[in-house]
Amino acid sequence: MGFFKDFKDDFSQAVNELMPGEDNLETGTNEDDLVVNTLEGEVDVESELSKLDGLLEQVTKQEAEKAAAAKKAAAAAKAAQAAQMAEKPAAEPVAAENTENVINAIQEEKKMADNMTTPVTPAATAAAAPVMQNNEVSDETSVITEGTIIKGDIVSNGSLDVRGQVDGNVGCNGKLVVTGVVNGNSNASEVFADAAKIEGEVVSTGTVKIGLGSVIIGNVTSTSAVIAGAIKGDIDVQGPVVVDTSAVVMGNIKSRSVQINNGAVIEGFCSQCYSDVDVQSLFDSKKGM
Repeated sequence: MGFFKDFKDDFSQAVNELMPGEDNLETGTNEDDLVVNTLEGEVDVESELSKLDGLLEQVTKQEAEKAAAAKKAAAAAKAAQAAQMAEKPAAEPVAAENTENVINAIQEEKKMADNMTTPVTPAATAAAAPVMQNNEVSDETSVITEGTIIKGDIVSNGSLDVRGQVDGNVGCNGKLVVTGVVNGNSNASEVFADAAKIEGEVVSTGTVKIGLGSVIIGNVTSTSAVIAGAIKGDIDVQGPVVVDTSAVVMGNIKSRSVQINNGAVIEGFCSQCYSDVDVQSLFDSKKGM
C-alpha cells in the first residue's frame, strides 16, 4: 500500500507543475484524488502478490533447469572418463609387453658385447704402454710441466719430459725423461728417471737409467740398465746391468752380465742367462774327468 501512496503523491506533484492556473490546479487535484482513490479501491493486493509469486516460481524453475542440465553434463563427462579408464587396462599389457621385449633385447646385446670384450688387466698390458705405429722419431720434445696432472694415456712421435703427473700409460718413440710421477706403464727407446715415482712397468728398446731418489714399482725390461734408485720388481735386461752403491732391488735380475757395486742391496736371484758362456756344458765336461 505504501507503494501506491507514493505513486499518488508523485503523480499529483507532476500535475501541479503542468497546470497553469490555481483553479485548474485545485480541480486537477480533486480529479487526481478521485482517480487515485479509484485506483486504491480497485487494486487487489493478493493478485499482485500472486503475480510476483508466479514470477519467482518461473525464475526458480529456470535456475533449477539450468542446474539440472549442468549436473547432467557433469555426469555424462564423468561417465565418459570412466569408460576411457575402463578401456586403458586392455591396452596397457601390450605396451608393457613391448617395453619388456625392448629391455630384454638391450640386455641380450649387452651380454653379447661383454662376452666379446676381453677385459684388460695390468698383466695383459704389462709389456706394452702405448707407442706410435710408425718408427719415425721426431726431434720435438713434449713437456708435462710441474703442477700439471694428466689423466689418460700419452703417445708421442718424439720425446717426452714428464715433470708433472700422468695417471695413465706413457709411450714415445724418442727419449722419456721422468722427474715427476707416472701411474702407468712406460714405453720408450730410452728411459731416464731422476727422483721420479713410477708405478708400472718400464719397457725400453735401449737403455734404462734409474737415478738416485727414484722409486720404481714394476718390472724393468731393456737392453741395458744402470740402477742407482729403488726398484720393486724383476729386471730383465738383454745386455749389461750396473747396480750402483745406492741401489735397492727387491726382485730377480736376469741379464747378460751384472756389476754390483759395494753398498747395493739386492733381495732376489741374479742370473746371467743371456751370457755367451754355456755354464751347464762346463759342468757336464767335468763329470767325464
